[in-house]
Amino acid sequence: MNKTQILVVDDEPDIRELVKDILEDEGFEVTTAKDADSAREARRARKPDLILLDIWMPDTDGISLLKEWSASSPTNDLPVIMMSGHGTVETAVEATRLGAYDFLEKPLSMAKLNLTIRRALETAQLREENVGLRDRSKTVSEPIGKSTIIQAVRDQAKRIATHDTPVLIAGESGSGKEVFARYIHSNSSRRSGSFVKISVAALTGGNSSVELFGTEEGKSVHYGLLDRASGGTIFLEDVSEMDISLQAKILATMRDSIFTRVGGIESVDFNVRVIAATSLDLAVEVENGTFREDFFYQLNVVPLKIPPLREHREDIPELLEFHANRMVSQDGMTYRRFSVAGQNRLRNYDWPGNVRELENIVQRLFILGTGSEIDIEEIDVALGRRPRIENTTSLQWMDLPLREAREQFEKNYLCHQIRISGGNVSEVAKRI
Repeated sequence: MNKTQILVVDDEPDIRELVKDILEDEGFEVTTAKDADSAREARRARKPDLILLDIWMPDTDGISLLKEWSASSPTNDLPVIMMSGHGTVETAVEATRLGAYDFLEKPLSMAKLNLTIRRALETAQLREENVGLRDRSKTVSEPIGKSTIIQAVRDQAKRIATHDTPVLIAGESGSGKEVFARYIHSNSSRRSGSFVKISVAALTGGNSSVELFGTEEGKSVHYGLLDRASGGTIFLEDVSEMDISLQAKILATMRDSIFTRVGGIESVDFNVRVIAATSLDLAVEVENGTFREDFFYQLNVVPLKIPPLREHREDIPELLEFHANRMVSQDGMTYRRFSVAGQNRLRNYDWPGNVRELENIVQRLFILGTGSEIDIEEIDVALGRRPRIENTTSLQWMDLPLREAREQFEKNYLCHQIRISGGNVSEVAKRI
């Protein structure tokens, strides 16, 4: 398991060694620096999880160093705890304004120091988890299904998780490749580290190297996605979309376990597991000359094939129930159950968009539908097979209470809009 990395910056060797010994006994990995220059080098060489920074140092003071770091990159994900034996209220306020998590007076109380460190790390972790939750708002926490085929793939993924080799996950679009990637990460020795999803198709041309590797300019260091993932896992989504030149850079990084930031000179250790995903046959892409053969073999150490939903239809009722419950718990919607006939209709649908399409269908049915049960007719409308025919000419809803009449009108209106837009909910949203 990867240990939490702490950088201790203090010009007094006795304090450095004392703090180092105590923190190592607590299970942390500790690097020390005696002045600003060595602190910059340590921070450049490896992104720490937390920094203990003395204020009064012979060359550059801690406040100036904190100001320098906060100008080059946010301190939110890298907590800094200031230390001083001659601090003032103004100094503490200035440190906090620059992003320091806390301010401790010397001589240090080791019990307070340990407590402050753990609280700072917990705060940074919660912030990262909140970002992760937003990123995973539409991602299942683990593979769902009791079918033989899904159980077999899930068991295979769990075995893969115990090894630290690269993984290539293949499967049709929407089949759940990211779900399995997260499952591997959460069952690995790197689970305490970050899971960083990189949408390869979204990397912007000339800026892709900056986004991935970060930058160095003089004393300024900007951490990239690879730094963020240090000690954890990166997930290369749609890796077949990666530019050939970028493939070469990632290949060299994986092979040599080092990389250099844009504008930098010194190399940085690469301590990351790589999981890549593709909906295309990369062997064919290699033959077509759009994917490097050596990069393919570097990624394809352990392949994992995700089956399309049509090959495990027996899992559809469980998937429907899961997403229905999530619409209630996360989006505050009223629960609606699927009729047996409705479930059967969905079991016999081919699902070209796989699990992602199923999730979208459930969302559509909950947003646009009314009533406690989702019937076969409503499902056919959602699938775009036929419009729902409502007896609107008799205006029977005119005799209903206002609230029910309004709901009936809105339902008929939205079904009509779905029909004329061919079932495209985004188009409906624009039209109305």
